[in-house]
Amino acid sequence: MKGHARSLVAPPESQTALYRLVSTACRPVVRVLFRPRVSGLENVPTGGGFVLSANQLSNLDGFALAYSLYPRQLRWMGKAELFHPLVAPALRRLGLFPVRRGEGDLDAVSTAVDLAREGQVIGIFPEGTRRRKGKHKRVARPHVGAARVALTAAVPLVPAAIVGTDRLLLLRRWRLAFGSPVPVADLDGNRRLASREAVHRLWESITALEAELQAETPRPPRSLQPRLHLDITLRDLVFAFCACLAPRRRNHEERVRQA
Repeated sequence: MKGHARSLVAPPESQTALYRLVSTACRPVVRVLFRPRVSGLENVPTGGGFVLSANQLSNLDGFALAYSLYPRQLRWMGKAELFHPLVAPALRRLGLFPVRRGEGDLDAVSTAVDLAREGQVIGIFPEGTRRRKGKHKRVARPHVGAARVALTAAVPLVPAAIVGTDRLLLLRRWRLAFGSPVPVADLDGNRRLASREAVHRLWESITALEAELQAETPRPPRSLQPRLHLDITLRDLVFAFCACLAPRRRNHEERVRQA
């Protein structure tokens, strides 16, 4: 998969001042530490709204997508608990809007549809959460939210894939790929069935892009640091302990004889 050098453009009014400030401060850091490599930007619509969906490996995936599509500002659903009165205005200016997760929040879906119709880019992770949290790993299962928003708003549904954002401390290179919009023009009739078929097509595109990125990603070199293997038993420990006590006993016996 070859990258594309095309840069995206966006009218100034599509960004908030806070988003522009944060992006200006963070983009050089991301470029130096994670060296993002982006391909497939020619598949991203140059104007109008659309829904962008990708796999989710870490909390940094949103930053990776935002970096790739700059200067266009992405809009994201954020869990309602984050929207404390003190920080809610800043979160909204950064592109977030609240959603009550696990409750089928129709207001959040309606907001996403309205923003997409207004020409905004709506970012939605079909999996709903990271695949790995600590030592717990979950099977990726896409939900229909992204497809439902795209079908209702009548905007393109664009797949993307990300690798390298997990295990932050390793400073791996971020690799991102964007695919062609998912064909949904033939999906008419029952909206529920159409959403299921659309998300099925979307997930097939995402997994295919992710597989291509993983095939292109060089494997990290094997560590040369030797591992420590404790080849010792409890019997060995008891023997060593007794061996340490034996000289003390003999010295005590010799002092008694000399006295």
